[in-house]
Amino acid sequence: MRLLIIGGTRFVGRHMAESAIERGHDVTVFHRGKTGADDLPKATHILGDRDKDLANLDGQTWDATIDACAYVPRQVKEIANALGTRAGQMAFVSTVSVYAEPIPVGGTEDSPLATLTDKNTEEVTEETYGGLKVECERVAREVYGDTLLIVRPTYVVGPFDYTHRFTYWVERIADGGTVLAPGPREYAIQLIDARDQADWTIRMLEDGNAGIFHTLAPAPPFTFEDMLESIVDAVGPAGTTLEWVDADFLIEQGVGGEMLPLWAGAYEDEYGIACDPSRANAAGLRPRPLAQTIQDTLADVRQTSRAQDGELTRAREAEILSAWKAR
Repeated sequence: MRLLIIGGTRFVGRHMAESAIERGHDVTVFHRGKTGADDLPKATHILGDRDKDLANLDGQTWDATIDACAYVPRQVKEIANALGTRAGQMAFVSTVSVYAEPIPVGGTEDSPLATLTDKNTEEVTEETYGGLKVECERVAREVYGDTLLIVRPTYVVGPFDYTHRFTYWVERIADGGTVLAPGPREYAIQLIDARDQADWTIRMLEDGNAGIFHTLAPAPPFTFEDMLESIVDAVGPAGTTLEWVDADFLIEQGVGGEMLPLWAGAYEDEYGIACDPSRANAAGLRPRPLAQTIQDTLADVRQTSRAQDGELTRAREAEILSAWKAR
């Protein structure tokens, strides 16, 4: 299979490219040349900015294309116009954020979708992200019809995760000691290892399968507490403990969501992400044990730390824990 990946060198797309190469496919990655180009020597690299110039994609034909980095519908339209029928089967990487909130427990791929207040906006914010992805899916369906494969992941984790959301917790818990664990602990969450999503997507394209699928694990119920306890079990040194601190107290202490990634904050009335993975599982999605993902993530971030500005420092964490215990 001749496969084109739009945005195939950083994280989600990189794993798609690696999986396809390992399975013997002829892979082309279209990217700006800013990340990972030297790490995919077996792929053909075409440089270009999807927002400025797609001319370098002229003259070639592919059996399938994966769009791993479209955030606004204009980008989907421009790729479709540039490639036409040369794209082959299209796989569009979307998100479970396309659903109207609160996402229902056990929600399926047919759950109600989010809407955009301003249909003309291209500003990607927490409020517009889901609605813009809905519009991206709509445009893709108009162009590719029943042959379109839509992949809707939740939090994508694993090696090369540049977001440092999941990796924050892996690194922090691997350091041991008393770990500040922010409530509510019952908040539902789901994850997908980027490698498992990639392998599954490539197999779906190999077989010409289409449709809309959740790529996430495990089936509900699975909570934020379950996730942190899993990390403790996988990489926490002896004596590592979680100290659960109420959300209201953390907010009083000036702690925001950017300080503690994946934290639900004060949104206790929302159930979180607890979607139904059965459709993708029936189509062959087989997520690896979470412990393996955690261990591989730790090995990766220890080679290149991806800590983000604004995250909770160890000193500030200790101050908050001291105040919590003294209240």
